Amino acid sequence: MQDIDINCAYNVLLLIEVGLGSTDMCYSTNDVDDNAAIPPDLLGAYSPYGYVPSRDIAIVFIVLFGFSTLVHIAQAAKYRLWWLFPTVGLCGVLEVTGWAARLWSSYSPLLSSPFEMQITLTICAPTPLLAANFVILGEMIKYLGPSYSRLSPRMYSIVFCTCDVISLVVQGVGGGMAATVETLEAANRGSHIMLGGIAFQLLVIVVYSACGFEFFMRYLRDKPFTPQSRAKIWENKSIHMLTAGRRSALTPKLKIMGSALIFNTTTLFIRAIYRTIELEDGWNGSIITNELYFNILDGAMIVLAIYTLNFVHPGIFLEKGITGEDDKKAGLHEVESA
Repeated sequence: MQDIDINCAYNVLLLIEVGLGSTDMCYSTNDVDDNAAIPPDLLGAYSPYGYVPSRDIAIVFIVLFGFSTLVHIAQAAKYRLWWLFPTVGLCGVLEVTGWAARLWSSYSPLLSSPFEMQITLTICAPTPLLAANFVILGEMIKYLGPSYSRLSPRMYSIVFCTCDVISLVVQGVGGGMAATVETLEAANRGSHIMLGGIAFQLLVIVVYSACGFEFFMRYLRDKPFTPQSRAKIWENKSIHMLTAGRRSALTPKLKIMGSALIFNTTTLFIRAIYRTIELEDGWNGSIITNELYFNILDGAMIVLAIYTLNFVHPGIFLEKGITGEDDKKAGLHEVESA
């Protein structure tokens, strides 16, 4: 009796499974990398993605995110804005790793490990970038005039960044569950958790945008929440009150920074809507299995967002707050003109 080639037998069984049209294979987490067992034209249909990720596209995004991240690291160090490292910098690192996993999948589309990596990382990566937007708006409010804001600049960072972390944790837990389970039912449970995290992030973006819009409307119309006149505020010796009652000019740099912030937030909002619809549509849906949608509505949106902060960098366009002698000079000027 001839010895049976185990690999050959496995290939035959795999081909039989393909021929029968089994769908369980799409959700298996076993690291099977035997592309030769399936005809090339069927690899995409039986990969976890529902397609074979484009190698060229993956390389392009790795280069784009990698370059932007390196520039951000240099810019953050130059302007000593250390909060950019755990926000924009972290986003870039996660995106590079996620797209590297997709590049890996382009060579081995049946492997589950790179699929698990990319689905978790690309879901979570933009969350730290959104946190940078929260900090930037808080800094703008601190400079232009906290009395026009419903929340103090510090509370903006605390409240919205806390919500951002909650969203990140929920998305990460859901992504981990969806990527490591053995059945479609369990994968759907993880998907629903991710959907909850993305939906919560979408709500946070809406509330943040509403608060920012209200601040700028009140600033432009000169309608502060603080009922006291600026002259009375300057009679108070409290530095906090001096800062709270100040109204600084909306400089050309700040106008550009504000416009960049609006554009940046819009791209993140579009991406969050796409991800929400994608996860709601399910793992076999027409959205999640369409690579073009992912490349444009996820990858390209985050590229635009992260490069916006390269070109309109807060170290250059974000005015510094007025303190010390500048506070006194600004206050005397406003009291005299009151």
